[in-house]
Amino acid sequence: MDSQSQNTSLQRLQNVEKRIVRVLELAGGVMDEMANPSGPRKDLINSHCSEFMQLIKDIQVTLREEIKSACEYRPFEKCDYVPRISNEICCKKLEYVISQFDGMKQTIEGYHAAALDHMALD
Repeated sequence: MDSQSQNTSLQRLQNVEKRIVRVLELAGGVMDEMANPSGPRKDLINSHCSEFMQLIKDIQVTLREEIKSACEYRPFEKCDYVPRISNEICCKKLEYVISQFDGMKQTIEGYHAAALDHMALD
């Protein structure tokens, strides 16, 4: 997740936090209205309840999107550690094989030299 998308995500989560505060204010307003000695005002309760429900839906949608986005986030996706280490291991294996070939070459050259010396003596 790059810096800009993190900022955008944080801004969306801050907006969710503000909506949650508003939801609590609405719930408190409805409770106050219900406790009103002269009786609750139906239009105010309807208004508060409608806004409450809309905010709850908005919060759910935003949180679902943020959770989905967080699940898609793969911080090590662009990491080259595994391929780099694999390449280093392959290089070490090749160096070992080359050293073995060099040893075989020296052995063969030694046999050739010995064979030439033996032929010269005969």
